[in-house]
Amino acid sequence: MRILLGVSGGVAAYKAVLLLRLLREAGHAVRVIPTEAALRFVGAPTWEALSGEPVSAEVFDDVAHVPHVALGQGADLLVVAPATADLLARAATGRADDLLTSTLLTARCPVVMAPAMHTEMWEHPATRANVALLRVRGVHVIEPASGRLTGKDTGAGRLPEPEDIAREALAAVAAARAPQDLAGCRVVVSAGGTREPIDPVRWIGNRSTGRQGLALAEAARARGAHVTLVAANLEIPGADAAADTVVRVESTAELREAVRAAGADADVVVMAAAVADFRPAAPTEAKIKKVPGQGPAPIELVENPDILAELVRDRLRSGQVVVGFAAETGDAAGGVLDHGREKARRKGADLLAVNAVGAGRGFGTADNEVWVLDAAGEQLVHATGTKRQVADVLWDAVIKRRG
Repeated sequence: MRILLGVSGGVAAYKAVLLLRLLREAGHAVRVIPTEAALRFVGAPTWEALSGEPVSAEVFDDVAHVPHVALGQGADLLVVAPATADLLARAATGRADDLLTSTLLTARCPVVMAPAMHTEMWEHPATRANVALLRVRGVHVIEPASGRLTGKDTGAGRLPEPEDIAREALAAVAAARAPQDLAGCRVVVSAGGTREPIDPVRWIGNRSTGRQGLALAEAARARGAHVTLVAANLEIPGADAAADTVVRVESTAELREAVRAAGADADVVVMAAAVADFRPAAPTEAKIKKVPGQGPAPIELVENPDILAELVRDRLRSGQVVVGFAAETGDAAGGVLDHGREKARRKGADLLAVNAVGAGRGFGTADNEVWVLDAAGEQLVHATGTKRQVADVLWDAVIKRRG
């Protein structure tokens, strides 16, 4: 894929170097178009060395090839990171006073902008109006992260991490190219990991980040579905843009209630969230104190409801397809697939996506590997790749199952 990486003049430009490397390592050809201000933070030799392509901020360089038109015409994706308040304003008003803004006017590919600036600038009515206008025109503007800014300041306006920008940018391309084979379909996807409170400050949880569930929601929406995302402790930037409706929950009980409510009129329910099997029987109202010389008091656990098994049993809507996930590790009793097949037969979901976790696999990684089984434990497909690629393979299986 041919990607243009625009870089405007903010201190977060150094993160764009990491974004460039990620895109290149994923096999894409990337040409960097910095503004003059951006080159005061990261010089042209760095961009040229890492991209393998020439770098210029000027419209009048290499005039014979008309770069201010040709670059935009030949691109599959244009990403601007960071997008400063100044760049957003110039893009919104159609300015064409350098190579980057001129290219923005000629590009007919998906355009993704990742803003970065101080909180006051991000929250200013002028900036908010510019962002709203760009979104109306079809530009995908990523919400900035909150955190440490330049100096001692902290707040909204921090550039999202390069991995998150790359994920959203590539998802925008996938959405533009996606078949509309889920048009008219109502989908519920759960994502993240539930937390069961021990006291007001502690909980029992798991390592799930929710990235695979988020990719499933994004892929379904790109293919035309109306998507409700039930997000269990999901803290990934841009999650709210992945679905038509986002319901935030914390515990298994809350997730169960939300999924059943949303699933009442859904054609497909995908249980991708990592749900705690057990919860403390009696969480305390006050923080449990450590008493010197005394060990911790035992915590009695009780079993949580099996939400996936309930969905299969109850079939909240006639013809509804229920999809489960099984995060497994091998042990003395069998391998990942052995446990997955047993779970598929026991739970009875129409499809069960089994993935190996632990030792750097599954949770928190950019890639995933799943085996999709039917209710009898028979393997239908084996998928590897980015979590978005895995999501599309799983939706292909769902569409085939629906007939």
